[in-house]
Amino acid sequence: MAVTTLFFDLDGTVTNNVDGIARCLNYALEQLGFPALADDEVTAFIGPPFRESLPRRFPGIDAEAALHYYRHRYEHTGWRENSLYDGMAEVIRQLHLQGFTVALCTSKPRVFAEKILDHFQLTRYFDGIHGPELDGRFDHKSDLLAHLLAHYKVAPANAVMIGDRDKDIMAALQVGVHPLGVLWGFGSRDELLGAGAERLIDSPAQLVHTVHSIT
Repeated sequence: MAVTTLFFDLDGTVTNNVDGIARCLNYALEQLGFPALADDEVTAFIGPPFRESLPRRFPGIDAEAALHYYRHRYEHTGWRENSLYDGMAEVIRQLHLQGFTVALCTSKPRVFAEKILDHFQLTRYFDGIHGPELDGRFDHKSDLLAHLLAHYKVAPANAVMIGDRDKDIMAALQVGVHPLGVLWGFGSRDELLGAGAERLIDSPAQLVHTVHSIT
């Protein structure tokens, strides 16, 4: 069955927002009296919902208060502390022009994801921009991905989830979508393979050919 629909992760796949995420997260921790994270510690928090990851690292933290402070800085500054990965804009444009349904499936709140894609002038190439709502709906990527299969009326075998973290791979496998791991983001080869990825690519230049090769 031919692939018709491509679901893209955002952070670590389309854009590199590590600076914005790190600064906003440390701002939130500072407001609540917790120690700041070092640069190499931030990666673990890119992808999973903060409502789950913060209490595991900081027992007793008020995760909702942390989200409030994080989003306050992110809304005004953090989302701009961001860059496109080289080649991603052209690859997404090509896939759109080739007739694929291209949609964003991110763990970043939808309202921020919309601003980011608009900022990079990519919105025109996406059939939809999807992420969790601020109240926590669709915090889990597998729930969001299952919702999108129904929304786009696409069979799992006709869809690919493209992302850089184990959560992207596991969500795809859970709902029956083809997982495609990318190695230019925040997840390692071992992380992606351990999650069950069968296909990994090293650069955006490989994406178009790889998508066409999936059957």
